[in-house]
Amino acid sequence: MRQSDPQKLDALVGRLVGDVGACVTGSLIVLGDQLGLYKAMADGKPVTAAELAGRTGLKERYVREWLSAQAAAEYVNYDEGSDSFSLSPEQAMAFAEEGSPAFFAGAFEIIQAMWIDEPKVEEAFRTGSGLGWHEHSNCLFRGTERFFRPGYNTNLVSSWIPALDGIKAKLEAGAVVADVGCGHGASTILMAQAYPKSRFHAFDYHGPSIEKGREAAQKAGVGDRIVFERASAKDFPAKKYDLVAMFDCLHDMVDPVGAGRHVRETLA
Repeated sequence: MRQSDPQKLDALVGRLVGDVGACVTGSLIVLGDQLGLYKAMADGKPVTAAELAGRTGLKERYVREWLSAQAAAEYVNYDEGSDSFSLSPEQAMAFAEEGSPAFFAGAFEIIQAMWIDEPKVEEAFRTGSGLGWHEHSNCLFRGTERFFRPGYNTNLVSSWIPALDGIKAKLEAGAVVADVGCGHGASTILMAQAYPKSRFHAFDYHGPSIEKGREAAQKAGVGDRIVFERASAKDFPAKKYDLVAMFDCLHDMVDPVGAGRHVRETLA
């Protein structure tokens, strides 16, 4: 063993301890999200561990441990006098309110997939075979949609589309749009709701995501305006589109240059 600098070692170990704590806290955020614990506290009213367990149908002992860890991380508030816990408005926006522009719980499902899929990545390191998007765990697809949707809700129709010369007017008049790498269709559905005269074609090479998108579009009442189709970014049908969109997906593609070339060829 080589001689080390005690101060540098101490600083390194300190960072590692922080990272370990972050990993543990992240897993507890996923639990709180999936078990409905945050949503059960969304009103901001103080609640004891026993009361929260009753609301959610969970066991008090586990709920208390979860609450204590969340309070230590300052993700929930604790009042010692009443032995109760609560969410501030800001905490509720981040953890409980999926319509909030600051909703963040979905991000931890993405991180969860990294842990679950670690054996597959390890094998890719050994073989060089790569790991396709479709080969990941379902929590990645769900988490990606939940993480990015708040940003789309806040910006897509109000800011991003108006920033493109002439596009808003075309969409309002009735345009043909392709949403490539649509995932569960969050971006496509928002555009279809905002521009009812336009027609949308949503493409993703991941079949289960396409099915989720169809279901979500029907639920949102825009199923008649969107055609969901399984296709990759390099071979989606080459109609003459007025707009081709890619949201948070180009960087994940095997051949982004080829995808961009195909997009250019399909524009009207």
